[in-house]
Amino acid sequence: MRTIALLAALTALSIPARAHDSGGRLAAESNLSAAARDAAAAVDAFHAALRRGDTRSAAALLVYDALIFEEGGAERSKADYVSQHLPADAAFSHVVSSTVTRRSGGSNGVFSWIASEGQMTGTYEGKAIDRRTTETMLLRRVGAKWKIVHIHWSSAARR
Repeated sequence: MRTIALLAALTALSIPARAHDSGGRLAAESNLSAAARDAAAAVDAFHAALRRGDTRSAAALLVYDALIFEEGGAERSKADYVSQHLPADAAFSHVVSSTVTRRSGGSNGVFSWIASEGQMTGTYEGKAIDRRTTETMLLRRVGAKWKIVHIHWSSAARR
């Protein structure tokens, strides 16, 4: 219940910012509070590491007890994610283009949330990919850095 209250409070903290595609190009306007911009940079760093195939750097942005929801499943720790889906997510991200079309987020200084909508296109393992995507990441400040506590990914075929 605390998380829901935190998210509701953080939702009110929004000012315009910019979202970028997987190549760093401007993709869309977004609403991020000034306090959430550093957290959004950590989200972008996570995706950049995946695109490079740098699973070590991607994993370094997760807390040890991170919870990842993807494709109806759950990995309940950084170790689970690293040993199960991280390598495949990196391989997928390396060859499939993704663009953020809308982003919002907020922060109270200790916790931040970043919600992104987008699209991905390309070919992976011989299959054409053309999907709308949604992503929610919750982050916690650990020392001077933002670390990912929770990821929720969802996608659907574009029409």
